[in-house]
Amino acid sequence: MSTKIVCYGVRDVEVSYFNKLNEFGYEIELVSEFLNYENATKAIGADAVMIRGNCKADRRNIEFLASKGVNYILTRTVGFNHIDLDAAKEFKVRVATVPVYSPNAIAELAVTLSMMLLRNTAYAASKTREKDFTVDSRMFSKEIRNCTVGVIGTGKIGLTSAKLFKGLGAKMIAYDVFQSDAAKEVVEFMSLDEVLSKADIITIHVPYIKGVNYHMINEEFISKMKDGAILINTARGELQDTDAISEALEEGKLGGYGTDVFEGESSFFSKNLRGRELENKAVDKLVSMFPKVIVTPHIGSFTDQALTNMISVSYNNMNDFITSGKCGNEIA
Repeated sequence: MSTKIVCYGVRDVEVSYFNKLNEFGYEIELVSEFLNYENATKAIGADAVMIRGNCKADRRNIEFLASKGVNYILTRTVGFNHIDLDAAKEFKVRVATVPVYSPNAIAELAVTLSMMLLRNTAYAASKTREKDFTVDSRMFSKEIRNCTVGVIGTGKIGLTSAKLFKGLGAKMIAYDVFQSDAAKEVVEFMSLDEVLSKADIITIHVPYIKGVNYHMINEEFISKMKDGAILINTARGELQDTDAISEALEEGKLGGYGTDVFEGESSFFSKNLRGRELENKAVDKLVSMFPKVIVTPHIGSFTDQALTNMISVSYNNMNDFITSGKCGNEIA
């Protein structure tokens, strides 16, 4: 009897990867929508579901899935704050993550957003799109080699970002509670306040930990930043207070802001809302600040290598559960 996995949040370009990487011969059903209360019924009779960060793996859905015979949740993400782990434990649903995938995927996006804002390329391109080819003072910029970049969080992604920035010639400083020897070869560690006060670009690479760092990027955090600095967040939306960021941009405290994430992003990311006002007024306001604000719809991990890693590890997690009853990446 084959093992069935229902995979949610599968984009068209990802279908071939799910098929060609299925070396264990699972019966797979690919669903384009995120897991929600309505389409959870597609998993009836399946052994497992594979989900993404914006899928609704809350108590209601976990209880429903467990009642229909789903014993495993495979999340193809590093983070797992979208899963109610208490409910998973209560209903005996085992959960496994992908603890590591291509750190370059996120790091490259952080560098790209930074360089677009530093060199004002989004602004310049928005003008030339209208066939205005004049050069104005807003297009003038510093070179990255004359900038100091501050990395908050020097795990695999943060360290990769630091290496990329350093390769471009930037001076690298960083803050992390754990200062690895590998990171010390690339960055100079300082206190958080020192990093904020010295960096021309701040890039965030820390996990969101509920009850610990919710809205760590707030009014106080920004007030300690260098005037006119650029802020980049490709980590988690829960880390940032969008109202504080919006106010800092309006006042000129922040010179630019690039993000791939928002708190509550599942209500608008992956949806075509062209011409409509977002229900989330704070996000709607930030989006309207383009090109001083550049928003990407959570595409940090949307690369060939990252996708390969996420799907392969998820399939392997399932195989470990089946063949040995244990999985090294299990979290619940």
